[in-house]
Amino acid sequence: MVFSSLEFIFFFLPAFLLIYFITPWRLRNFVLFIGSMVFYSLGTLDQPEYILLLLLSITVNYSLARAMDGRRRGFRKFLLTIGLIYDFGWLFLFKYADFFLSGVNAVVQAAAPESSGIQPLGLTLPIGISFYTFQIASYLIDVYRGKFPAERNFIDLGAYISMYPQLIAGPIVTYGQVLDKMKKRTVSSRAVVSGLQVFIFGLGLKVLLANRVAGLWTALSTIGYESVSTPLAWLGLLGFTFQIYFDFFGYSLMAIGLGRMLGFQFPMNFRHPYLSLSMTEFWRRWHITLGAWFREYVYIPLGGSRRGTGRTIFNLLMVWLLTGLWHGAHLNFLIWGLIIFVFIAIEKLGLKSSLDRRPALGHIYMIFLIPITWAVFQITDLSQLGLFFSRLFPFLPGETAAVFAGDFSKYLSEYWYLLLACLLFCTRLPYRLFSKGHDSILGTIFLLAVFWGSVYCMYKGLNDPFLYFRF
Repeated sequence: MVFSSLEFIFFFLPAFLLIYFITPWRLRNFVLFIGSMVFYSLGTLDQPEYILLLLLSITVNYSLARAMDGRRRGFRKFLLTIGLIYDFGWLFLFKYADFFLSGVNAVVQAAAPESSGIQPLGLTLPIGISFYTFQIASYLIDVYRGKFPAERNFIDLGAYISMYPQLIAGPIVTYGQVLDKMKKRTVSSRAVVSGLQVFIFGLGLKVLLANRVAGLWTALSTIGYESVSTPLAWLGLLGFTFQIYFDFFGYSLMAIGLGRMLGFQFPMNFRHPYLSLSMTEFWRRWHITLGAWFREYVYIPLGGSRRGTGRTIFNLLMVWLLTGLWHGAHLNFLIWGLIIFVFIAIEKLGLKSSLDRRPALGHIYMIFLIPITWAVFQITDLSQLGLFFSRLFPFLPGETAAVFAGDFSKYLSEYWYLLLACLLFCTRLPYRLFSKGHDSILGTIFLLAVFWGSVYCMYKGLNDPFLYFRF
């Protein structure tokens, strides 16, 4: 079940909120925990064992954190190590085991061509495991560091880890960010209305923009990269650039709105990233909570920027290799992470200051670079990726099939209005207007139009799954 579905909007959410608000506040964490488990179960009906995996992960980390209380540092470190091996072991098994086995098989078959290699496991990735693993790990690390004592109430910890607004797609919220609200919170009618407004705004970005413009990239994939013209290749890549942004940004806004309705203040996950002047700035504005997690639990422990330029570059390399792997077990994600690292490293050595002084140059640089990196991110087959780049840059070698001469004008005529709307919503203007006028009559009419327009699209089946589910 996803937020942008009729089942969630008209059945699950109203039923959950009714029970949640009539329940005394002392029992609301219990309602949140049970409701989140029901929500997760509805998304894992074909693999009910995955709900048991989530419960087991909560139980193991709850127990390990409790066992750290009052123990000497060496034993606490031992428990932390056990916990991290357990948490990331499951993530490795489901997400990376086949990727690792394919590498082993390649080596074995190179040495012994007659060998059939090791059979892949073929496991289905549990929904949200990348997100909740990072939250569980951050909790255990923070308890080890002494940022706060281990949670003694199993339900409170379970409600935090399984909280359905951010369980399957973030934002990644650390326990310290919600600790006070987990213990006591009030929800005013104003907060509920505000949360609902943010939810509807995010719903519109997801359903009316991301899902609709997604057809442009889908058309390219259907035609085949070898058969599209260079202008259409760039147009389709622009469509995907908008799709992935509004898909994830919209879903994050829906999560923030839901959290607000429940009495929580989740951190923002995006701050107009396509207005950035450099790759460094872009990744401070895109998926902010993931970047914050890697900075807090990987980059700074490795030494950050405190040990000289060489060590800083190495630390950045480790962060971006892990960031690439976090997104998927394919070589293209490692290549994508390396490309991001190279540009950030070059910017750190002086390019960024030059781009910051010349905003026009910075915008041109990023307008070209962002779509290129998204192409590497999206196309997992390296041969197809090379073929697509030969269409983006026709001077590169690559086989080309017959190209329909009018393909660019055909798809531009179908999608120009969506592309203009996406371009507008990449700027700050719509959000400034929304923040100032969401309570006005015009603002209310706008939100009602967005809501019912989204409902209509979902009813007509014009709904795509959330892109980040595969991560």
